Formats: sequence, C-alpha cells, structure tokens
Amino acid sequence: MANIKSAKKRILVTATRTERNKSIRSKVKTSIKKVEAAVAAGNKEAAQTALVAATSEISKAATKGVYHKNNASRKVARLAKLVNTMA
Repeated sequence: MANIKSAKKRILVTATRTERNKSIRSKVKTSIKKVEAAVAAGNKEAAQTALVAATSEISKAATKGVYHKNNASRKVARLAKLVNTMA
C-alpha cells in the first residue's frame, strides 16, 4: 500500500474512474448486442432504432474518453453497415 498522500489519492481516483469506464463500456456492448440481435432476427425497424441508440452511447463514451474517437467511429460504421446491408 502507498505511503504518500498523493499516491493514495491516485489509487482512489483510478478505482473510481475504472468503475465508471466499466459501466460505460458495458452500456456500449449491450447496445451493440441489441443492434446485432435485431439484425439477426431480420427486424429492420428495430435494428434502425437500436442503431440510433447505440450510436448515441458510443459517441458519449468517446466524448468521455472511454474510447478513442477512431475506435468509436469504427464501431458506428460497422453497425451502420450491418443495418444498411439488411435485405
């Protein structure tokens, strides 16, 4: 365990941020799974609705620094392509 006050604070702050990041990543993964499930079921309207929600979650995560902007952009593009190529 750290002895220096600033090191103790860094440990606490890191733990707090880690929990926040886990929560945000979990929301993003859940929203992505909803889009993929709607596509697998062949429901285009549900897929488009889920895509809008997923895009929002991914953008929020990128804004908060959980994902790099290029990573977020790639996730959104792949989901959009998945939905747009539905028959």
